[in-house]
Amino acid sequence: MSQITLASLIIFAVTYVLMMAFQKIRPYVAVGSALIFVALGVIASAKPSLFGAQFFSLDGGSYTYGISQALTQIDWNVIMMIAGTMGTVSLFIASKMPQLMSDILISRMPNVKWVVVALSLFAGIVSAFVDNVATVLMIAPVALAFCKKLEISPVPSIICIAVSSNLQGAATLVGDTTSILLAKAANLDFSDFFVDSGKPGMFWVVEAGAVVSALIILFMFRKEKGEIKFNSRTKVEDKFPTVLPVGTVVSLTAVSFIPYKEAAAPGAFYKPDITNGIICIAFFLIGVVRELFRKNFSLVKDAIKEIDYYTIILLAGLFVVIGGIKNAGVIDVIGSLIAKMGSGSVFAVYTMIVWISVLLSAFIDNIPYTATMLTVVPVIAADIGIEPKILYYGLLCGATLGGNLTPIGASANIAGIGILRKEGYTVKSGTFMKYGVPFTLAAVCTGYIMLWLIWA
Repeated sequence: MSQITLASLIIFAVTYVLMMAFQKIRPYVAVGSALIFVALGVIASAKPSLFGAQFFSLDGGSYTYGISQALTQIDWNVIMMIAGTMGTVSLFIASKMPQLMSDILISRMPNVKWVVVALSLFAGIVSAFVDNVATVLMIAPVALAFCKKLEISPVPSIICIAVSSNLQGAATLVGDTTSILLAKAANLDFSDFFVDSGKPGMFWVVEAGAVVSALIILFMFRKEKGEIKFNSRTKVEDKFPTVLPVGTVVSLTAVSFIPYKEAAAPGAFYKPDITNGIICIAFFLIGVVRELFRKNFSLVKDAIKEIDYYTIILLAGLFVVIGGIKNAGVIDVIGSLIAKMGSGSVFAVYTMIVWISVLLSAFIDNIPYTATMLTVVPVIAADIGIEPKILYYGLLCGATLGGNLTPIGASANIAGIGILRKEGYTVKSGTFMKYGVPFTLAAVCTGYIMLWLIWA
């Protein structure tokens, strides 16, 4: 291992530790680390003698990483998709259409047990197309109101809503940040989550896990047989915002049949790399312009504020950091190490990636973890001589579903617990894990087995 590779590995490890220890300043840590890698690259190209030529030498040459090269590492398609989707979802939530959909669902359920199952499944379906945290913020108030009417604790219901929304985020391209990152790394489009290379895509794997998890919830709430009396429904005065997320999904589906440049035949038409990002931003802007014409300035302001700039800055910094460690040879070292630990066995490596991801995602944020591992997976696949697809999907399965083991493993869980805390309910880790652990094990085991059967 060269000196620059070792130094880069240490810098990356320190970066990761700081991000986990100080979650409120993670974006600043990522950006600071990115600047360090760029600075090393600039020094290497300008004055390599400052540290000695040997310090910057690699097996394949010298370490280079300038400002322009670092900027190309930022995936603007991912950034635009996140910003556009979150803005559109904000307008959709403000229309109160999700609450009306929940009301209609509850009114058709016979008892408490089925309401909890229905709300959990509904949260999952919504979360397949809407940000997980936004889904919890939409549906949790409905569960709170329902529980207050029946004078029962809302804690179990909201925990189930949170873990269900986190599970379904992996079902589609726009369901979660981790899905967007995977699509970029594995060259997947919206339709590939449903059918990939003639095989069932991640959507069906997630749905199978959702069905098994719903049976777990049904069993855990088997004694809750109180009757439901639900008369009032939320009124929706403006239905146009519903067109925005629907239009986004339909458009993403339509353009998914147009190949990117890499997959297009010579001379054939292909779509730009930022097509999906443009679509997501375009529908958000349509909503914004409409509200500006209607002089709903406060609604526009709120929608812009709801965009998760924290995650966007974090991802931008991480893209640059990962580009730096990749240039320094760190990714190759990590990939080769994991391949050796699996003794070259595809099943062993696949199993390690899934369950290590589950374990780590239970305690750390899955976005930086997934972003890093997506660059490691191709190296591992090359070392053991396989296509990386099964490892990519195993990573998404473990990293996304694993966050449900603990209350701090996913942003959706934290949001749900925050809502309960505002209502005066304290959720202990043991209480959360009573529901989260069996739910997670059921979903992960189902996905783990299905992915192997489909892609092995």
